[in-house]
Amino acid sequence: MSTLNRLVLWNIDHTLVDVGRVTRDAYAEAFQKTIGRPLVRLAPTPGRTESEIIFETLAFNDVVPTDDHLPAFFDALTEAFANRRADLREHGRVLTGAREAVEALAHVPGVVQSVLTGSLQRNAVLKVTELGLADRLDLDSGGYENGVYSKAALLELARTRAGERHGGRYPESATVYIADSPRDVQAARIAGSPIIAVATGSATEAELRAAGAERVLGTLADTDAVVGAVAELTRI
Repeated sequence: MSTLNRLVLWNIDHTLVDVGRVTRDAYAEAFQKTIGRPLVRLAPTPGRTESEIIFETLAFNDVVPTDDHLPAFFDALTEAFANRRADLREHGRVLTGAREAVEALAHVPGVVQSVLTGSLQRNAVLKVTELGLADRLDLDSGGYENGVYSKAALLELARTRAGERHGGRYPESATVYIADSPRDVQAARIAGSPIIAVATGSATEAELRAAGAERVLGTLADTDAVVGAVAELTRI
């Protein structure tokens, strides 16, 4: 199997887009439907998978989890996001420079772009589709919440999927993750792939450097810096 060129995996929330208001509303609806009472406190979301957020949210709201809670919450959360397509367009936004960076990388020969996210696949696809980013992303190659794997394992899964879809393989050194939280940095380090960390979420540039990110950018506004960092960090 031949080695391909470069695989760029994008985190979605707080890296490419901000849909925080819609996410909070969707979680509140899903909690009410699953638990039968209003949500009081939502767990922190940066760098986490949906299952981690759900279990911690249940704990914060004095709910003892059962085996049935996670699949029921997944179903309710998927439905809640599907009901908010218009809200994603109205209240969500593409972060500064994200659209331009994705477009620029799409024109670099040999680069395939996909996503690595803690979101459920249908919700992740909905976010990037409604905000106009889906056309440049190979979403079938992405790593998504599936109730089993950590983000580090999902990164490995995304590399495998991308290789199968494109007829080759993407080694760790040819795969770069672009994300915004120290937990994402840790996942990339466990998976052996370099990461470009952007301080567009709740973490500062200093916190991202301390977590071990190879490159740290304040935002994605400098398109040339993003493309250059991908080229520098990926080795064939």
